[in-house]
Amino acid sequence: MNIGQAATASGVSAKMIRYYESIGLLPAAARTDSGYRVYGEKELHVLRFIRRARKLGFSLERIADLLSLWRDDGRASGDVKRIALAHVAELDDRIRELTEMRDTLARLAHCCHGDDRPDCPILQTLAIDA
Repeated sequence: MNIGQAATASGVSAKMIRYYESIGLLPAAARTDSGYRVYGEKELHVLRFIRRARKLGFSLERIADLLSLWRDDGRASGDVKRIALAHVAELDDRIRELTEMRDTLARLAHCCHGDDRPDCPILQTLAIDA
């Protein structure tokens, strides 16, 4: 199948398929005599793996690690678990940071009168040491 068909079948855009090939996440596709990329079920399986890993928020570097482990029949599941748990810890940190940002902004918005007055605690806070 061509890149457009592979994109539709995998849920990964043609642009991202080309990018994944360029960084080595996806092996270079075979090409027709006229130079068009050709993909099979094996490549689709890899693309779906990448798509699912991206949806879980894994970085491309971690996805490369996971793909390497996935392809290695002698892998230790502990290696996969370590990567997953490290990612969970990163997600927990991001959730904490986002929660703090939301709470701060909600407090500032609550303190803002939101009327025709020019004074605004949101802008005052943003301008501290600016």
